[in-house]
Amino acid sequence: MSRSQRVIEIMGTVDSNHRLVLDEALDVEATSRVRVLILVPEEDINEAEWMNAASRNRVFDFLKDSAEDIYTLSDGNPVDNEG
Repeated sequence: MSRSQRVIEIMGTVDSNHRLVLDEALDVEATSRVRVLILVPEEDINEAEWMNAASRNRVFDFLKDSAEDIYTLSDGNPVDNEG
């Protein structure tokens, strides 16, 4: 029999001892077991790294097919990003 679970979102910090320190007290029974999910922000990847990774990813191999070349430099209108 599965039990329903309440979700609590709370911020915290990992200290120098690699322990999680919550920003505030939890509103749960003190002796309760809990399941913890940690979401760690990923480092930003710069555009050159992203383009390099994408160019080597086989999922984009279909773009090498000449049938995918449906646009030319004369298609569309220039974009004016000024002002």
